[in-house]
Amino acid sequence: MPVAVLVNDTVGTLALGHYDDADTVAAVIIGTGTNACYLERADAIIKCQGLLTTSGCMVVNMEWGNFWSSHLPRTSYDIDLDLESPNPNDQGFEKMISGMYLGDIVRRVIIRMSQDSDIFGPVSSRLSIPFILQTPLLAAMHEDDSPELKEVDKILKEALEISEVSLKVRKLVVRVCDVVTRRAARLAAAGIVGILKKIGRDGSGGVTGGRSRSDVKMRRTVVAIEGGLYTSYTMFREYLHEALNEILGEDVAQHVILKVTEDGSGIGGALLAAAYSSGSVDNVQSL
Repeated sequence: MPVAVLVNDTVGTLALGHYDDADTVAAVIIGTGTNACYLERADAIIKCQGLLTTSGCMVVNMEWGNFWSSHLPRTSYDIDLDLESPNPNDQGFEKMISGMYLGDIVRRVIIRMSQDSDIFGPVSSRLSIPFILQTPLLAAMHEDDSPELKEVDKILKEALEISEVSLKVRKLVVRVCDVVTRRAARLAAAGIVGILKKIGRDGSGGVTGGRSRSDVKMRRTVVAIEGGLYTSYTMFREYLHEALNEILGEDVAQHVILKVTEDGSGIGGALLAAAYSSGSVDNVQSL
């Protein structure tokens, strides 16, 4: 099988986003896993200095799921999850914000609460099963707006075999879901702002720009987004937007557009393959 192009889902999403909207400068996947890529000036990439591209830019695939910093707000639950995972000391950022792990963080908090008090009754054996509380169940509990939190009660019974809990305890479970989700969304937003700051699209003129916000005219900036955690989880999406407004300020944030792509990875890859196979790359407007 001849391979025309080889790209990951994040770069494919950026390709589709840029094809649809020339103001697209980055792409983020926020689903089961997470990653980001962005358009960087070729002369700003040390490894590629002297390399000429049609546009003067190059796509940087960040693999930001493996980002690590002492400033990340890791808790004992995050540390234990990481140590007990198949890939300890790896993908630290992803384990704090992606759909693969959020439900299990909540499960670990509930275990601790069960061990430290009797609010859930006898400790359920199902609580010791890793990933039994998947993120869609977390989202369903978090977004339960019924007066008696019937969906929370149902999930606790069916998924975790925890029954006969009071409404007060159900509200506590919703609160745990809220804290874990809000943290994840705010971390994802901080990552997006980090990209915008690097390329001068956060109103500062860039990391080395040396200009103040008041000196910079904001350009329309589009970030292509794909992934079920963002598209399907309303509270996660709202918290992410809230954090962007808070970090950037409303004057700047109004120029930043998060645009959902449909099957960006597949269609974007096809677009790149079509461009590469078009006969003459000189006639193709590349990224």
